[in-house]
Amino acid sequence: MLPVLATPRVVALVEAATVAATAGALAPGSSTVGTRVELEHLAPTAVGRQVVAEAHLIAMDGRRLTFDVTLHDGDTLAARGRVERVVVDRDRFLSKLSLARAAD
Repeated sequence: MLPVLATPRVVALVEAATVAATAGALAPGSSTVGTRVELEHLAPTAVGRQVVAEAHLIAMDGRRLTFDVTLHDGDTLAARGRVERVVVDRDRFLSKLSLARAAD
C-alpha cells in the first residue's frame, strides 16, 4: 500500500517486453505463452515515474525461448531476471482451452 511500482506490475512490464521482442518474428498463426518468471526487484520506483522494460532473447531450445529482462528507472536498475516463453499455435492452444471449459 505504498506509492511505488508493485512487483506484480514489474512482472507484467517485463513480460510485455518479451512479447514485443517476438513481434514480427513468429510464423503466422503462432503466439507465445509465458511459462516461467524469475525476477529480482532491486529498487523502489515511485508511481508515475517513467520506466523502461527490456527483454533480450538469450536462448532458443525448440519452441522454448529464454529472455534476460531488465527494468530501469532512469539510471537505476530497478529489476532484473529471466523469463521463459513457449511458441504455440494460437488456434490449437485456444481450442484446448475451449475443451477444458466444456469438461467443467
